[in-house]
Amino acid sequence: MAEPLPTADGVKENKLWKWVFAVSGILITLVIYGVLQLLSTKWFSCVLLQCVDGSFTLIQEKIMRVPYGVNKEYFKYSLFLVFCNRITTSAVSAGSLVASKKALDPVAPVYKYCLVSVTNILTTTCQYEALKYVSFPVQTLAKCAKMIPVMIWGTFIMQKKYKGFDYLVAFLVTLGTDFSPYGKGRENTVWGISLMVGYLGFDGFTSTFQDKLFKGYDMEIHNQIFYTTLCSCVLSLTGLIFQGHLLLAVDFVYRHNDCFLDIVLLSTVSDLRLKLF
Repeated sequence: MAEPLPTADGVKENKLWKWVFAVSGILITLVIYGVLQLLSTKWFSCVLLQCVDGSFTLIQEKIMRVPYGVNKEYFKYSLFLVFCNRITTSAVSAGSLVASKKALDPVAPVYKYCLVSVTNILTTTCQYEALKYVSFPVQTLAKCAKMIPVMIWGTFIMQKKYKGFDYLVAFLVTLGTDFSPYGKGRENTVWGISLMVGYLGFDGFTSTFQDKLFKGYDMEIHNQIFYTTLCSCVLSLTGLIFQGHLLLAVDFVYRHNDCFLDIVLLSTVSDLRLKLF
């Protein structure tokens, strides 16, 4: 006997529960972050950071690798995710500055915020695109190799000096990230790992240059986040328009409510993750 098709009321109820789940998840995350701020202990910060970072990557993988709708359509617009993430973080940071009655004026020259913004967009785009070709375990393993690019950029930008033992440890950690067991299915390990190499290089530069900004200027974290993400909004929106992907991405999200909810969750977790880092 054929199973009965879901009714319109059933579909609406299902969507309602998804909305409730999404909103509850956001509120619980914000409450946890508030409690963490009060406790202000390294142990809790470390645990929450790992949970948030893991959730962030899993949501990314769902959006980029799991098809939506009856026709099994894949979301292809990585830059649109960057735009949504950055506009959310920019709005929250601006609200934080206004609420704390701190100045919105830029502390550093605007071009320095833009430089961080450009490399940050390249970092995030490489990360999203890599998920089309490699899975969550591969991307997690690849992040273990971040030590070497950070040390290289630290040497050039911050004039830091590392001992030979430090380079040896970084090399051994990188050598231990063996990706070969995961290259199957939809995956293209060579192209995916190439994107992850780009991600690690750009991410290493971004974090090092941000550190230099903090040390070179008396800068509040929300000030840097606001101007960096504001530049990212403008740049990513410009890229979407020139590529002709803006309307296509909006149309995809409009047709697939599940994708819209996933992007809302991703943007929320991204904002929290950025502040924890």
